[in-house]
Amino acid sequence: MELYESLFIIRPTLSDEETSALIEKMKGTVTKHGANLVRAENWGRKKLAYEIKRERKGTYVYFYFQGPGSTIAELERAYRLEDSIIKFLTVKLEQEPAPPRGAPVATPAAQGATVGGVQ
Repeated sequence: MELYESLFIIRPTLSDEETSALIEKMKGTVTKHGANLVRAENWGRKKLAYEIKRERKGTYVYFYFQGPGSTIAELERAYRLEDSIIKFLTVKLEQEPAPPRGAPVATPAAQGATVGGVQ
């Protein structure tokens, strides 16, 4: 099983309830096809770098999951069939992603190693 990241942008015209329902639908697509959804984050409504399908803003959603390659085809098919999703990108990861910003980082001193001969 491989590691994947998927990011998609939802039209800003959807209500919060509709957005939540769409995110749950996409989560279901991932898990239904044999993948383990590790992390799902709603990054909120942000201004787009450029206009996409006549929209200047969009709601960004991030998935991090582990699963077979066949899951990607089904997930991207679901993205294409959903008119409310204006853009998406899925990538296969070579290694674990870096910890999110603000997460504690293990340092040699925190792990009990000596630094400069002093513990």
